[in-house]
Amino acid sequence: MDFDAFDKKMRVYEESLDQIIVPETYMVARLDGRGFTKLTKEKCKFEAPFDIRFRDMMVDTLKTLMDCGFRVIYGYTESDEISLLFHIDENSFARKVRKYNSILSGTASAFFSMQLGKMGVFDCRIIPLPNKELVLDYFLWRQEDASRNALNSHCYWMLRKHGVKPSEAQSQMSKKTTADKNELLFSNGINYNDLPLWQKRGVGVWFVDVEKEGYNPRTHQKTIVTRRCLQANYDLPLGEEYARLIEGFMRM
Repeated sequence: MDFDAFDKKMRVYEESLDQIIVPETYMVARLDGRGFTKLTKEKCKFEAPFDIRFRDMMVDTLKTLMDCGFRVIYGYTESDEISLLFHIDENSFARKVRKYNSILSGTASAFFSMQLGKMGVFDCRIIPLPNKELVLDYFLWRQEDASRNALNSHCYWMLRKHGVKPSEAQSQMSKKTTADKNELLFSNGINYNDLPLWQKRGVGVWFVDVEKEGYNPRTHQKTIVTRRCLQANYDLPLGEEYARLIEGFMRM
């Protein structure tokens, strides 16, 4: 059989389930660690509820994703998840969802595993958002999830450290209000308001222009050059201020 004809025939099946994000639609990718509770707390014995080593691995993985060939303008991580906001003109692979999902999940899994020294796997989903307002709502939603996760995690592990079994700790947590949870922590010497902001709000990463000293071999003189670098922010603002921060990246 003629190869071109054969190739054309089989490509129909390969591409039959392809989904494409239409132009002028914002794209966000969200990656989640698969089975990370068991991986981090049982296999690797990271400190509970939060471990700076794990946080730094997630931030480094996020930076790797932002610099792996796609036009990502903002990245965010909390707990074992990562969110990437693409420039609205991002058009790699004709915006085929399977390409983004496979490349991003594969890159994150490989890089994180190399850092950890054990296998860590991420899944990925592409979320199409038709307007700027929904993009801002998305990141406000994930930041609120970070806050809720921080409160629940600190309470859960407080109970566990006091000898409460996992199932009973979960049961107690399900019956407590936000005020109850804050009181539980406070009565055990932890003021939720004093916890590190990165635990409660997540970490944001974006590109910044940094001036560095260079050397011109032709003139044999020192020069100042501008380099585009990734910067992590561990003290993100809240609410409208956070929304304005992200909106600024969307204007670039």
